[in-house]
Amino acid sequence: MKKFITLLLSFILLVGITGTVGASVPGVLTIWADGTRAQILEPIAAEFAAAYGIQVIVHEIGFGELKPKFLIAAPAGEGPDILIGAHDWVGELTAAGLLAQIHLKPEEKELLSPVGINAFSWGGELFGFPYIMEAVALFYNRALVPVPPTTFEELITIARKLTDPEVGKYGFLWDAANFYFTFPFLSASGGYVFGVDEYGALNPRDIGLANEGAIRGGELILRLVKERIIFPGVDYGVMAGLFTAGRAAMIINGPWFISDVRAAGIDYGIAKLPTIDNNVMRPFVGVHGFMINSLSRNIVIANYFLRTYVFTKEIQLQIWRADPRIPTFLPAFLSPEVQADPDVKAIGLSAADGIPMPNIPEMGAVWAVMGAALGHIITTELSPAEALTAAVEAIKGLIRY
Repeated sequence: MKKFITLLLSFILLVGITGTVGASVPGVLTIWADGTRAQILEPIAAEFAAAYGIQVIVHEIGFGELKPKFLIAAPAGEGPDILIGAHDWVGELTAAGLLAQIHLKPEEKELLSPVGINAFSWGGELFGFPYIMEAVALFYNRALVPVPPTTFEELITIARKLTDPEVGKYGFLWDAANFYFTFPFLSASGGYVFGVDEYGALNPRDIGLANEGAIRGGELILRLVKERIIFPGVDYGVMAGLFTAGRAAMIINGPWFISDVRAAGIDYGIAKLPTIDNNVMRPFVGVHGFMINSLSRNIVIANYFLRTYVFTKEIQLQIWRADPRIPTFLPAFLSPEVQADPDVKAIGLSAADGIPMPNIPEMGAVWAVMGAALGHIITTELSPAEALTAAVEAIKGLIRY
């Protein structure tokens, strides 16, 4: 069987060489990935090359640069065969005609989490192989906070006692001007990004970022500023550095941060985000996956590579060990090794309360505008109602409906 597959792939390559120039070089499988995934995929690529004589080149590109570079490179015939990225890219990339549809057999689909399948679906069709799921949660230093708070009032009480900016100690921090991290504050009382239409599809004409619930969340953020618990200028790097240095007691972060905390030797715990007014904080749920360039000249090989080498229990566990996020490949997720990890359980509980990050193209108009609005609240330049109302109007203007 292996010999037959090798001959089949070789035949495909020979035919492909005579075709028109596409997004990749025939016979060379090219993957774009961020640093974490690139390091994991290198040995897998070498194994595939040794088995089938097909070179696999993994290019490391910063996560924030992957999508914009792909949008430019792919239409010009200079993109990769496989792109590893987030599910909320699917709408924009599919609308641009840059993603190949994935056809899974029923038995293959059963191996993947329904959340992952839904996240990478667009118009009822699948456009990626989902492999991990993530959401933010409350990280806490057990030496400073032995028992995590379950309500936000408890969190504020603990944070007041532990915050002393004069000596560089903080009770609670997060990247407050970053909409991704701050969305749970707005969603707890009913704020949302896009509503849904009568067919259950996201409706970009219905924006809930300045409704009563969202403004309530903005007022809570302002309260934290006025009580000198959080401070302008604290971004992700500052927050993460203070926590790994043992100078921040509680932060909001995601599973990508676990390896850094472990390396720092912090005795940490992870808990669900505390409730606000008896309402759960609902973080964004993100799913990452492997997408195939629709302009690739190696589509068949790319599919075979992913199905045969990447989506196996052994490889998915290898990826999880290097980057401990929730696997969406169920044989890996249900393995005793993963199930015994308390961090997976905690992040899973947080994700269970979450909302899938919108994957429609209009989401691109939200991020920067909301970041600016949150910045105005944190610096007290505008009231929460003013900042959020202006943000919604700006988003509508960018979407142009």
